[in-house]
Amino acid sequence: MKSAIVTGASSGIGLEITKGLLKDNYKVYGFARDFSKTDIEDENLIKVVCDIINTSLLEEKVKEIKSKDKEIKLLVNNAGVGYFGPHEEINPKKLHAMIATNLEAPIILTHLLLRELKKNQGYIINISSITAKKSSPIGCAYSATKAGLSHFSEGLFDETRKYGVKVITIHPDMTKTDFYRNANFKEGDEEDSYITSKCIEGALEMALNQREGTVITDLTIRPQRHKIGKR
Repeated sequence: MKSAIVTGASSGIGLEITKGLLKDNYKVYGFARDFSKTDIEDENLIKVVCDIINTSLLEEKVKEIKSKDKEIKLLVNNAGVGYFGPHEEINPKKLHAMIATNLEAPIILTHLLLRELKKNQGYIINISSITAKKSSPIGCAYSATKAGLSHFSEGLFDETRKYGVKVITIHPDMTKTDFYRNANFKEGDEEDSYITSKCIEGALEMALNQREGTVITDLTIRPQRHKIGKR
């Protein structure tokens, strides 16, 4: 059985991706700090309680998985955190959380698994953001972490493509999840003003089912209308 590692697997985009992979007969190692509100039970979902910015614990958990499972085919770096507002109003603790979660942890996790993914000619999926591609005046630090992740993906694909590794970056626009709970804005009320976690899972499924030798390296998913609501 093919295996996948998904970070931020307890809710939102990560949970939807996890459900899709289970449906496609993957064993999924889902990483999250808390699964108490996760509405899924499946024998092929192994819940790994881990704060991915705790590097020593992350290394320990990955080492344990690798010692038992040689079929790791897929890594989904999905976990993310965002704080929004004027840059001088976002405190250093929040800035560090964004940098560590959105950029440092995916780079470290990829490092820990890259040899296995080369052997298995696997996939690395990085969930970035539309903000990686444009100016983000009330989220410049957040967008910088996502731009870094996207740039890392581009270089990594060029480095590892000769080994059969596929690196896919997904850039979602405004998505209806609880991600914006810390912001003073949210998605619009109309259904065509946001995308859903299911939209992202469907795009990933499409990217994973290309003919051998074809890789979709960059996916941008946007709602038809641009509309943001206020809290």
